[in-house]
Amino acid sequence: MEKQDLLRMQVDKELKDSFAINYLHDHVFETSTVCRINYHRVFIIKQGSGTLRIDDNVYPISGNELFLLAKGQLYSFEEGATITGYELSFGDCFWEKAPDSASNCKAVLFNNAADNQQLPLNSADHSELDILFHTLYLEFLKDDYPNKLDAMAAYLKIIMIKIANVNASLARGYDSYENQVYRQYLELVSSQYQSTHEVADFARQLGIPARKLSDLCRRCSGKGAKDIINGQIIAEAKRSLQFSSKPVKEIAYHLNFSTPDQFSHFFKKNTLISPNDYRDRFVNIGM
Repeated sequence: MEKQDLLRMQVDKELKDSFAINYLHDHVFETSTVCRINYHRVFIIKQGSGTLRIDDNVYPISGNELFLLAKGQLYSFEEGATITGYELSFGDCFWEKAPDSASNCKAVLFNNAADNQQLPLNSADHSELDILFHTLYLEFLKDDYPNKLDAMAAYLKIIMIKIANVNASLARGYDSYENQVYRQYLELVSSQYQSTHEVADFARQLGIPARKLSDLCRRCSGKGAKDIINGQIIAEAKRSLQFSSKPVKEIAYHLNFSTPDQFSHFFKKNTLISPNDYRDRFVNIGM
């Protein structure tokens, strides 16, 4: 994102109970305001036009599709973009109300959100999800009553399971076993990337050779196992550089690099820009 865009950046507003769902009918985005989100966000778009930028990637809006955004990401609809559909936002504390059986679905979808950012929907899947989103929306609009949050969390669980099923059907893995191992790998990387950067460490936990894990990742995602680790580290490094005043040295140690120079070399190799130059491109928020 260009620096002039970030001058119009806004930070997510706080949501009551860490949850909200809104229906947008022929909604036109009159300005291209960049938002850094503090909640997981799902857009299910029935129809629309224009583009949606998420972090450094731009996605065309065509309708019959889902966009999944993980907390901490940056997004903006281009000026003039139009959408009809639902916007669903939820925080981790709200998700805790959902039954444990849905946790794996959320992890698969949001722990490595960049790989699931845009999901096309066929007519049947869109119709089914549209009904679920509408039901949840009506529940959200009701006056408060005992256990209302639990009811909404149950609906959210069903939606996450259905979206995870859509995502699984689009996966390019050779069989269900490989998809299962790949998802387990994503979960491990998401929770442990600050303590280890080595494919062999994750492969050992999964009980398979590192070479087999790399081959499996390429079949399932088109990326090598090491690329997935590096992508997670770079995403976290960018957010730290953008939204904190931590010295590069502190960020380097937080991400488990031995020296700041090692981190700077890694960052520049993967982004073609140094950490300090990257930070200079952005406006620090809330400082």
